[in-house]
Amino acid sequence: MKISSVLVSQPKPAILEKSPFHELSRKYGIAVGYQPFIRVVGVSLKEFRAQRVEILTHTAVIFTSRTTVDSFFHICEEARITVPETMKYICQTEAVALYLQKYIVYRKRKISFADGSFTSLIELIIKHKEEKFLLALSEPHKPELPDALSKLKLAVDPVILARTVAADLDALRPEEYGLLALYSPSDVTTLVEKFGTEEVPPVAVFGEGTLRAAVDAGLQVVASAPTPEAPSMVKAVDLLLSKLGRGEEVEPVDLPTDTHKEEFLRTQQHKLAKSRTRRTPAESRK
Repeated sequence: MKISSVLVSQPKPAILEKSPFHELSRKYGIAVGYQPFIRVVGVSLKEFRAQRVEILTHTAVIFTSRTTVDSFFHICEEARITVPETMKYICQTEAVALYLQKYIVYRKRKISFADGSFTSLIELIIKHKEEKFLLALSEPHKPELPDALSKLKLAVDPVILARTVAADLDALRPEEYGLLALYSPSDVTTLVEKFGTEEVPPVAVFGEGTLRAAVDAGLQVVASAPTPEAPSMVKAVDLLLSKLGRGEEVEPVDLPTDTHKEEFLRTQQHKLAKSRTRRTPAESRK
């Protein structure tokens, strides 16, 4: 196996020299190309209203991406909804939380953020368990988060605020690359629907959902992130190229067997159940 070029399913950086992939290309003498496989668009006001969700009946919004932030405030503006100052925002990462400054004044008492992990986000939401949450989602999305919040019996209403659509890939020739770096399950779906699997080179993937989609589609996965050894896609590709440079054989990446999340959810369910039973009758009627 030899890799002399990599295609990254992301937009081309404004300044190539500052891209971590640029450093990788210099280190190994490989060519790096960029081509988004998908684009995410906000839903229309009509599509939002069809979901029969009222924004103002909620006291907190859960955001996992900047796209849903844009769509949320666009919908509010178009529907002439004034979001109250008391609204709280729970964000999956600090980057998403900071992005809210585009629309509101950043105040720590209103905006909270997790470290990007599933467990950290769940723990943060539980800290605000008395709120009535609006969960902002893109379509398609992993059911993991809404399912978990449902199991925890929190007051959460999911709403689709953005949709993923395929980009124009008519000019793309995937067989011209030695490796494709894919960042989402939708990247996998778009790739396979457009080109099949026979002419597709090995892939590197980011995220468990992307890994699962690639394996299920029959793609050859040779690198995966995030892992303890490779927290980023660039590092995963770096380790792969290093192995190949040393003449080592690269084994296909397998799906992980992780029981930690289920055990974590069972623990949180138990804690919430105990806290609810400790409430007095008067508190329960509030």
